[in-house]
Amino acid sequence: MDQHLKLKYTIDALFGNGVSKFLPKDIEMTFSRKNGRIKTVSHKGKLLCTLRIDGGLAISPYFAQLLLQSKKFKENCLEVNQDAAPFVEEGRSVFCKHVTWVGKNIQISSDTPVLYKNKVIAVGKAVLSSDMILDFKHGMAIKVRDSLKSRKEKLSS
Repeated sequence: MDQHLKLKYTIDALFGNGVSKFLPKDIEMTFSRKNGRIKTVSHKGKLLCTLRIDGGLAISPYFAQLLLQSKKFKENCLEVNQDAAPFVEEGRSVFCKHVTWVGKNIQISSDTPVLYKNKVIAVGKAVLSSDMILDFKHGMAIKVRDSLKSRKEKLSS
């Protein structure tokens, strides 16, 4: 199977049908030497995503911002308030009390982009589902894996 097509199918399966049409055409893929699977996908030198061994994708904030053009993708996101945004940008976790809006497709351990004013400020792993995040007033909602400020520090060093 064509690797580009395989990536499109994976994106559609994880984030909703039609989201893959926002995948840039000129992407570069690196493959594993041992088994030939896709390891990373990048666009113009910027990392888009890493494929996990379980078939999931670890997406970057840059890629999440590209996919945010799709209305279906936004249902996989979560929005935080003004108080939490600077901390989340630094890579700190998102707590339930700071969440202002939750997409309905968030499930436990799914990759979840964190938004502030319709901009992706971080990407993390959901600790709770969308219903639970809305119900709870305290506790962790998203464990942030990659954020804007941590990404800039890695690029400059």
